[in-house]
Amino acid sequence: MDINQLRVNALKAVMAGASQKDFANQHGLDASYLSQILNGHRNLGEKAAANLEEKIGLAAGSLVSPARSEVSVPAKPGLSAIEQLKLSLSKVKGFSSEARDRIVAAAEEPDSGPTNFLPASLSGLRPTNDEILIPQYDIRAAMGHGQVPPDYTEVVRNLVVREEILREKGVTYTSAASLAMINGWGQSMEGTINDKDLVIVDKGVRDFVGEGIYVLTWHQELYIKRVMRLDEENYRLISDNQHYENQTARIDDVTIHAKVLFIWNGRKA
Repeated sequence: MDINQLRVNALKAVMAGASQKDFANQHGLDASYLSQILNGHRNLGEKAAANLEEKIGLAAGSLVSPARSEVSVPAKPGLSAIEQLKLSLSKVKGFSSEARDRIVAAAEEPDSGPTNFLPASLSGLRPTNDEILIPQYDIRAAMGHGQVPPDYTEVVRNLVVREEILREKGVTYTSAASLAMINGWGQSMEGTINDKDLVIVDKGVRDFVGEGIYVLTWHQELYIKRVMRLDEENYRLISDNQHYENQTARIDDVTIHAKVLFIWNGRKA
């Protein structure tokens, strides 16, 4: 594991389950910058790590040299998971008692509501060996005019689905951990993906792997589009709704975030 990933893992341990928004607000951080670090879109260099240590109130070296420092609290025999969490939170500087209480409350949240959806907290989830947990993120990807990508992303709920159902639908993916759900927004893909449809995406696909539907950023706006490669320098961004024009985009101007696998209305992408 490289030093950047070690620093990111150390930062996640310090966050101790807090949302990116709450943690950024608590410590006066830029939420967009924090999101980029946690999602791997920006490296956490030595200078940046040192600045974060100072802002968060960590001991010098906690993030700069995480392999040689103890960021997380060692487990103590006899303590429950909730007690371990409370102990970990007590060691993190800068958290108010209210913030700690919210995190603990989320971890203690009982499973309720429809049986096919589970709380956003992962603590109570127990998918079986033949089931997959798919988080739904609070992200709207435009199918029409672009949406500005969010500064941070949060899980709003989790779906547990039997793996055999995905196989029956012909859905293949890089790994179960790379699966996520987001909302489409707009009419440009109508007929394939309708306005506000949930879609299952594979975050493990970060490059063009053949014609298909992708979640992408173009000119700093987030889209769901069918993508075809025109030549060595250009993609064709295709709208399945014939009332919308297709567009040509320079490959260098497009960032692919995920591939759309399945639309949660019974359609395979």
